[in-house]
Amino acid sequence: MKLLLIPRLKIQNANALSSPYTIGFPAMTAWLGAVHALERKLEGSDYEDVRFKSVAVVCHTMNLQTIRGDGDYVHSIIGTGNPLVPKTAKGNPQNAVRPPFVEEARCHLTVSLVVEYDGLGFVDFDEFTETLNDLIISRMKFAGGDILSCQPVELHTVEGREERRPFLRRLMPGYCLVERRDLMQQAMQDGKDSLDALLDYLAVHHSSTVDEQGKVVWTSKRKEKGWLVPIATGFHGISELGQAINQRDPKTPHRFAESLVTLGEFIMPYRIEQLDNMLWQYQTDLEKNVYLCQQKQAIQQDS
Repeated sequence: MKLLLIPRLKIQNANALSSPYTIGFPAMTAWLGAVHALERKLEGSDYEDVRFKSVAVVCHTMNLQTIRGDGDYVHSIIGTGNPLVPKTAKGNPQNAVRPPFVEEARCHLTVSLVVEYDGLGFVDFDEFTETLNDLIISRMKFAGGDILSCQPVELHTVEGREERRPFLRRLMPGYCLVERRDLMQQAMQDGKDSLDALLDYLAVHHSSTVDEQGKVVWTSKRKEKGWLVPIATGFHGISELGQAINQRDPKTPHRFAESLVTLGEFIMPYRIEQLDNMLWQYQTDLEKNVYLCQQKQAIQQDS
């Protein structure tokens, strides 16, 4: 398997509002979309035949821009400041007000991207990686955030276990995002609503016991072990294909869509047994109007 490694990509102000009702790690659609945009920027160059087939995301650090003050029950979003504007024509500073704005959830994070590629023939690999480095630093945004720094892009060929283990060690320390849709499917087969199933796995249940000395001991646990999080993995069309006024691309049919949210899990890269367990790719079902990002092979099949 031919892999392109974009190591330690430091991003500022990435979009943490991954769906209309979840906040946290950017959506998988953002990462696959950024890699697809990088592929399109190679058009017209000597590497226009290169195709990026799938993507894996490994998070090293993440700082969600929220705050919870003393006595607060919930966190609040740290919004970007806007300049004061005068309330009256005279511009009296005492009447200055801050204009309304839509709150945007942001995060600063460092990730490594593993990209499966194909179509790279007999070319100068040094020139190819240098071209990618220039594109990423100077012309790219990832998950809506600005690129502060990035280590040089690397090309790897990984076939067997002897090559896979050293490659995965290059991603440490970090957490690889994998899909746990199997948990949602099992709960829904048992008769639960999809939202209830999601919340059931995310809820933290607290219980207390009294020991022999009369001391109260509290314990907290979730339904399933592991670092489970809600993730946005695609869209479901809710209108017919057609044309919209002032749409961005007049040649591409337009439709309204809603986000698809499921369960994901952050795991250490050394737990990956097959690279297909960490790689995500596009999966489209036009009959059901579903546009998904799915893993090539779900990790629970090998666990």
